[in-house]
Amino acid sequence: MMDEEEHVSLCEALDRVLNKGAVIAGEVTISVANVDLIYLGLQVVLASVDTIRGKRNELLRHDVGLHLTADNA
Repeated sequence: MMDEEEHVSLCEALDRVLNKGAVIAGEVTISVANVDLIYLGLQVVLASVDTIRGKRNELLRHDVGLHLTADNA
């Protein structure tokens, strides 16, 4: 049974996912008679624009070969 403190609304859960970011990955293979016809590899990134920008800048700062300037930020 869920306690009152553990109850999270859909809005709160969505807010947490957008603030932290989430990646959903999956694979689909369509086959006929054990012959693979179509393979799909999917990755979906779910995050707010501010989160993506923050993570991008953080990743660029860690890359020593790239210099982040105001023009390409």
